[in-house]
Amino acid sequence: MQRIDSILNDTEYLDYLNKIQEAEADRIYCRHDMTHFLDVSRIAYILSLEEKLHIDKEILYAMGLLHDIGRWMEYENGIDHAIASRELAAGILQKCDFTEIEIKEVLTAIEEHRKKSGTTLLADILYRADKLSRNCILCKAKKTCRKFYGEAFLLY
Repeated sequence: MQRIDSILNDTEYLDYLNKIQEAEADRIYCRHDMTHFLDVSRIAYILSLEEKLHIDKEILYAMGLLHDIGRWMEYENGIDHAIASRELAAGILQKCDFTEIEIKEVLTAIEEHRKKSGTTLLADILYRADKLSRNCILCKAKKTCRKFYGEAFLLY
């Protein structure tokens, strides 16, 4: 998982994490931190194993670690974080030696991770892993959270 180590040590990536942390300092809802990114990565990997999808672990972890990296841009400029994350992730993936095909697949999944029906298998896995990563049923702020208006909590 050398390429994942490269992402985790990338100075831009670390800068984006700090910007998110600063922007969410007073947030009462779920945060977009390393715990969330790793939870999404691990759940995506579990889904891949359970469904016998044979997806490279590094692809799943790259996707999970980068899917919300543009959150700070949404807070600062109102840019959809899925689009911002796609743009920011592109440069990081290139620096960390992912192939053009891998980059395209990961970027598509990141851009579509908020859609219940993505156009790719990776997008579908990321959507589900992202939802499953949250313990919404235990959340004290769930009554005012816009995340699940009209949707049931995803528990499994």
